Amino acid sequence: MTEPCETLSPTLTRSSFTTPECEEGISIVAAGSQSARLSFLPEDPRIVDSTGALELRLRPKRMLVIGGGIIGLEMGTVYSTLGARLDVVEMLDTLMAGTDRDLVRVWQGFNASRFDNVMLKTRATKVGALKEGLKVSFEGENAPAKPQLYDMILVSVGRTPNGRNIGAETAGVSVDERGFIPVDSQMRTNIPHVFAIGDIARQPMLAHKAVHEGHVAAEAAAGKKSHFDARVIPSVAYTDPEIAWVGPTEEEARKQGVKFGIAKFPWAASGRAIANGRDEGFTKLIFAEETHRVIGGGIVGAGAGDLISEIALAVEMGADAVDVGKTIHPHPTVSESIGMAAELYEGVCTDLPPSKRR
Repeated sequence: MTEPCETLSPTLTRSSFTTPECEEGISIVAAGSQSARLSFLPEDPRIVDSTGALELRLRPKRMLVIGGGIIGLEMGTVYSTLGARLDVVEMLDTLMAGTDRDLVRVWQGFNASRFDNVMLKTRATKVGALKEGLKVSFEGENAPAKPQLYDMILVSVGRTPNGRNIGAETAGVSVDERGFIPVDSQMRTNIPHVFAIGDIARQPMLAHKAVHEGHVAAEAAAGKKSHFDARVIPSVAYTDPEIAWVGPTEEEARKQGVKFGIAKFPWAASGRAIANGRDEGFTKLIFAEETHRVIGGGIVGAGAGDLISEIALAVEMGADAVDVGKTIHPHPTVSESIGMAAELYEGVCTDLPPSKRR
């Protein structure tokens, strides 16, 4: 907006823009989040978070990624491509926690040569900044016996919303104990003319979710009956190969007590994937057992993020396996693997034997 702003607090402002529906000034707070920090790390330019890693100040020969989540592995992929040898340390028993295990297994198999050590159930405990490098001590199930020396450390242990860093409470806006600003379905805070969107409002911390929330907030501020009511929000790990998913994973569906079935179409049976020289992936759809409606799905492979929207749309529209399977997909494309997975579930795929439902 180009209207002048009235200061609500040292950092939170309110525009003088008004509508007939709301005589108060309208504010949309989009102050984001910041990388979480580890208190034991020294201040050293060779220790970076995901933002610092984008500056490419160093081309390390040996690099440690602290945190085996999506962001750390995305940036690790970049530095590996530039020639760095990678170690990853993760406190949990898996990489990319919250992602379907079978999708991650394909990624791990494809990337085994990138990593010298993947230390699960392990944590870094001490870092010493030396002239010759960063000396790191570990403890845990897979900790090396001796401290290791690295040229660079990427810290990727999550993000913290900025709700407590912008003076929101001074303006009367509620902030929870984690730093999020609670909002309703119109993205309104406890103050009706103040909205909050993006990382500062709620999980998941994804740019495309934030943009959608921004649309909802702007429309609601203008007096429209707009609400955030998306059934699902797609996620993408921009690794190589990419991993994309939407809706519940298999593990989440089981925990929720959902009766479901799955169908997987391997890219080894996709002419386009074979021609691309990237047939390591697969496309998976998850269906409600009773109705055969699509409730989620996942894709692992080159360009997976460009394909996941069709599955998201299927969930939003309540499409079932027949709807997806009978939608004509162009050939030869990798996107037709979505239609073929649906055909597999219905037992009518001519490219592979029928899938055994479970």
